[in-house]
Amino acid sequence: MTSTLLEEDSGDAGAQEEFEAAFEAAVAADERIEPRDWMPDAYRATLVRQMAQHAHSEIIGMQPEANWITRAPSLRRKAILMAKVQDEAGHGLYLYSAAETLGTGRDELLDKLHSGRQKYSSIFNYPTLTWADVGAIGWLVDGAAITNQVPLCRCSYGPYARAMVRICKEESFHQRQGYELLLALSRGTEAQHAMAQDAVDRWWWPSLMMFGPPDEESAHSSRSMAWKIKRHSNDELRQRFVDICVPQAEALGLTLPDPELRWNEERGHWDFGPIDWSEFHAVLKGNGPCNEQRISQRRRAHEEGAWVREAAAAYAAKHSGDGRGDSGDGGGDAEGARKEAVA
Repeated sequence: MTSTLLEEDSGDAGAQEEFEAAFEAAVAADERIEPRDWMPDAYRATLVRQMAQHAHSEIIGMQPEANWITRAPSLRRKAILMAKVQDEAGHGLYLYSAAETLGTGRDELLDKLHSGRQKYSSIFNYPTLTWADVGAIGWLVDGAAITNQVPLCRCSYGPYARAMVRICKEESFHQRQGYELLLALSRGTEAQHAMAQDAVDRWWWPSLMMFGPPDEESAHSSRSMAWKIKRHSNDELRQRFVDICVPQAEALGLTLPDPELRWNEERGHWDFGPIDWSEFHAVLKGNGPCNEQRISQRRRAHEEGAWVREAAAAYAAKHSGDGRGDSGDGGGDAEGARKEAVA
């Protein structure tokens, strides 16, 4: 925004109206809202909800593919997959840090995830049954993520938009990795081609569900778009994703599992069949194939990492008052060190 409007100055009705007008004008002018700028409580809550869900999805999303690190078919594939899973951890860190700029602690967000009070993307509650699933996740799931997240680089909230720039660059690597893996399988033996096709058959529809419910059923989409947190509706992004994937599937030599998929000359887009939203809602309610497994593993990892967070906090506390750290460049920050170890 062009000026910083602090919360403590918003006591009287006249000032409140002035701040609201300045906020709306900044959003309309495509200016960035920064942490110390005045913002409506609902805008803040919407951002926290969205960034938290995004961060949770990144760290839960490490599990399905980490399952295959020890079983990757070559050292090259293992190194690529390890790099990707490491990237996902970093994405979670960026997003939790962005949420913290709105006054919501990382501990609080993780507590809500572990207790089921906040959600993560339903896509990560599906199992990775074969090595080809790693490719299907890279091509379809990360491809859907890129389609959804590139517009977030222009999000009205500055810290979120800036975090998304690096995340999208790394997600592009993940998508290419998945595409290349599927291409190798598709051009391999008959059994390898069948394995790649089976993975695409199982991941296609859940990937379309990643964009959220239809626009008429989305509780948050219209408000997020009005505030320019989101730039496109769920259905617009889903259609864009389908249009991108159809020619890519043809190049891969694989078939998308939708008998109603056909080019619509009048619309200039690919038509696709109806999505089973009952499955989407069932998975969101905790009834997916791996819901319990995913959250149990996340809780266990968090509990087993408690000693690391405690040690980091103790070390920082020990050196915070003596005017030096290990490198002699000043003391540490106990709270900052503890937070770095939380995720």
